[in-house]
Amino acid sequence: MSANSFVTLIYKVCTRRYDYDHEIELPPPYQALQGPSVTCRVCQMLIDVTGRVEQHVVKCNRCNEATPIRKPPAGKKYIRCPCNCLLICKSSAQRIACPRANCKRIVQLTQSPMTPPVPSIPGMCKVTCVHCLDTFLFNTLKNALARCPHCQKVSSVGPSFAMSRAKVFLVLSIVLLFLTSLIVYFTHSIAATGTVWVIIVYIFLYLAGLFFLSRSIYYYSIKVSIIAGPI
Repeated sequence: MSANSFVTLIYKVCTRRYDYDHEIELPPPYQALQGPSVTCRVCQMLIDVTGRVEQHVVKCNRCNEATPIRKPPAGKKYIRCPCNCLLICKSSAQRIACPRANCKRIVQLTQSPMTPPVPSIPGMCKVTCVHCLDTFLFNTLKNALARCPHCQKVSSVGPSFAMSRAKVFLVLSIVLLFLTSLIVYFTHSIAATGTVWVIIVYIFLYLAGLFFLSRSIYYYSIKVSIIAGPI
């Protein structure tokens, strides 16, 4: 090879490398997703969910698998098959079949651990309010009337409590009024002299007797709520 040919070859090589260096294009700079995005549950790629936030699931453009972005509908749950297929089934389902033709696997669903039962409270039961017909909890061991938390009205839980209270107040009122009558009969001569304290005692005893009588009438006439059963 002559000296001129060698120089020409070197020139062509240098020119080609120079043109190559100038013609090469760098990849576009990475641009982060501007809208809302989620991570694919299979390949961990970011999925743009702009305009799809109302959907329950979105599909990944890389692995073509579905990823949930919202809670499942009421009474449903999501299950991921070992083949990465996202399935939806009832919350009470114990197993589900994968619909993919190349899988058809039966997925056994593990049951969530059972919540320990709440210890029962003695006397606690469900009561149907006689006023609004709504149900609330009440402890029948409490010697008190029940106030419905819904309508705020008072009633007796079962007839026995109201009847027993009505009888007690009736007996007290009869005894007190009878004793007051005896006291008035034997001390009316003292009251006739204008002794003020005797008249005050008469008034107090009669008012107490009338109060017990009114309480007896109240318990006799109060409405009775029905015990629906234990909790």
